[in-house]
Amino acid sequence: MTVADTRTRPWHGVMVATTLPLRDDLSVDYDAYGLHVADLIAAGCDGVVPNGSLGEYQTLTDDERARVVRVAVEAAGDGARVMPGVSAYGSAASRRWAEQAAEAGCGSVLLLPPNAYRADEATVRAHYAEVARAGLPVVAYNNPYDTRVDLTPALLAQLHADGHVVAVKEFSGDVRRAYEIAELAPGLDLLVGADDVLLELVLAGAVGWIAGYPNALPGACLALHRAAVDRDLDLALPLYRALHPLLRWDSRTEFVQAIKASMDIAGRPGGPTRPPRSPLTGEQAAAVRAATEKALAEGLDERPAG
Repeated sequence: MTVADTRTRPWHGVMVATTLPLRDDLSVDYDAYGLHVADLIAAGCDGVVPNGSLGEYQTLTDDERARVVRVAVEAAGDGARVMPGVSAYGSAASRRWAEQAAEAGCGSVLLLPPNAYRADEATVRAHYAEVARAGLPVVAYNNPYDTRVDLTPALLAQLHADGHVVAVKEFSGDVRRAYEIAELAPGLDLLVGADDVLLELVLAGAVGWIAGYPNALPGACLALHRAAVDRDLDLALPLYRALHPLLRWDSRTEFVQAIKASMDIAGRPGGPTRPPRSPLTGEQAAAVRAATEKALAEGLDERPAG
């Protein structure tokens, strides 16, 4: 069942940065991926973001990466619900991935700044201008930890004024930026980019969440997001506290492995990761298992999505 889409923009609401199921031989299980996307939509998620870091896009072949997008569009039942990551080392490659997304019928794309080296502002602006020429709305992804390029509020305002980005996935963890972005670029949509600052950024005006942990616990995460949007702190605060031991994994180096481990525990298609991502250590795996099993035992994921 496809849930009715009531958003005003394709990048609004809860967009799940999907993990990618891999078989034991580390080949992509496209059937399992399609079922996972369909399940997320049926659970009430607004859309999916394939080929992001959670999708291990850096390890995919070109054929795999293109097929993942097509599977996501088919499984979601509506291309507007799909926001592929189109990041690449070269601007021309990113533009080609954006063009492929447009051909597949996607509603928007997610784009990191140049990440082959520490780019200056002129280079960043040229990069986003090139990818915007593909014709789809571009959501900027600010992750200064991994890219060493910081999309500051001032730079985001310039990219928005250039007409090259419509929103930003804010992953810096600095919730103060929400207010500066709103002041400098009031028309730029703010999207939560890290699970463990969800409540703070929604209260600060974020209109969407590019989310990790709904892969494993969609019901609980959707309930949390809805309570935050409704400013129902009597519900949101205790639920946020209960989920935070898991949500904070989204900001750690091992976030892909942790979320996939939680999915396995919750009976969803998690599975292994491709090298160079290595399995969780025993201590890490035990911590993820304990937090996931506690959430499940408390019935958190049985909460209604609406």
